[in-house]
Amino acid sequence: MKLTQIGHWSFIGGLVLAILAGFINFALMPLILFILGLIVGFLNVTEKESTSFLVAAIALLMGGVAGLQFGGETLASILSSFTAFVSAAALVVALKQIIITARPG
Repeated sequence: MKLTQIGHWSFIGGLVLAILAGFINFALMPLILFILGLIVGFLNVTEKESTSFLVAAIALLMGGVAGLQFGGETLASILSSFTAFVSAAALVVALKQIIITARPG
């Protein structure tokens, strides 16, 4: 299996698990989603896509935080799980961009 396929399946798995987290209370779910987000950040987002990914991640995270205040318990759990997943991926992509930007020459 290629690394891009692992990243692709990690992304799909993270989305599905974030939705399931709204209905199933599992203590390790945030950690699993965070790890899947790290995998997605390392394997799925290329340097060319990083700016648009980070802008989309910021918009999704802001929407998720705002939605936590207005939704019910299930929606809040889904958005919280989705935030854990997306924030991990955004963290990796942002760090990669900082390293690329700081490189000499």
